[in-house]
Amino acid sequence: MEWRDRIWSRIDQLQGKLWDLALRIHGHPEGAFAEEKAAAWLTQMLEEEGFSVERAVAGLPTAFQAVHPAQNDGPALAILAEYDALPELGHACGHNLIAAIAVGAALGLALHKADLPGRLLVLGTPAEEGGGGKVFFIRAGLFRDIDAAMMVHPGSRTHVGKGSLAVSEVAISFRGRAAHASAQPEHGVNALDAVIQTFNSLNALRQHLRDGARIHGIITDGGQKPNIVPEHAAARFYVRAADSDYRDELVAKLERCAQGAALATGAELSFRKTGHEYKAMHANQAMGQTFRRYIKALGYPVEELQGGLGSTDMGDVSWEVPAIHPEVRITEGDIPLHSREFAQAACSEGARQAMLAAARALAATCLDLWLDPDLFQRVGEEFASMRGGR
Repeated sequence: MEWRDRIWSRIDQLQGKLWDLALRIHGHPEGAFAEEKAAAWLTQMLEEEGFSVERAVAGLPTAFQAVHPAQNDGPALAILAEYDALPELGHACGHNLIAAIAVGAALGLALHKADLPGRLLVLGTPAEEGGGGKVFFIRAGLFRDIDAAMMVHPGSRTHVGKGSLAVSEVAISFRGRAAHASAQPEHGVNALDAVIQTFNSLNALRQHLRDGARIHGIITDGGQKPNIVPEHAAARFYVRAADSDYRDELVAKLERCAQGAALATGAELSFRKTGHEYKAMHANQAMGQTFRRYIKALGYPVEELQGGLGSTDMGDVSWEVPAIHPEVRITEGDIPLHSREFAQAACSEGARQAMLAAARALAATCLDLWLDPDLFQRVGEEFASMRGGR
């Protein structure tokens, strides 16, 4: 109790700086792999508090790893920060708050880290919204010496133990033949018709998908002018499912829809996965229950999961180390993520209060993992069981 109260008091003392950080990131939204200002502000704040910061880790210019110099025996815990924004919508997923929560929890713990077990790291992971910074971290081996990882996401409800869907991004394009769309349409091959036919075939497939699976897309190129038969057209899709095997099965079905469209129209198909591919999230329940206890005590009752799931590269992390990815409510009602209304909520008074509560609960979860060997053992046993004993 004494350690926790000291750490929470330190977070309260820093609330002005943390909120200023969250608002600066919110006011300067930066897309995937271009989060230069956010990364600079985060690393500067961590360095000022004594963390040793390595920039451009995992080959990513806007990624970083911050390590507290007091490294003792015990679990190595990583708190993850996200700070990328969405095209046009800005911080409509609240990643400005994820970053501030991570720094707040870490700085609260840092004041007393010399007297606490284990190691403390903050990982700055760019491009969650498309690109997968955490996947690059995994490939670079940056989770090999970490025992548990955690972060908190804002939402319109408070959820703990929430999973995510496996996802693959697919790019398709068709090459046809241009012709005058009115005078000589019979000489053309309409690439846009092939894209539209792919969507139509996909819509016919939807009733046969498992509950919770998703395939959704946009047309990225539909031609140049109405009086020219489109010789090129393209679309992008996200294919999501509760597990990677079924996701891959759906990717194959989407490809067959596109092949059928190519056959029907005579257009030539190009079908490829873009490399944006995440695994499903397996939230560690033992860690989650610890976070749940603290966030509830701080005035955020945990609600039953409602609605569908999204996808996150934190899912990939959860297969490497025990991990949690809870959500904390920042809104008064149900406001969807990735909306202009949620972008406004991410700089509201409700967001400020949730930021502080989440930072406190995250820091307390770390403290319990360091000071309660039984809890840490349960976390490890659950993770090994999920991985089939590995």
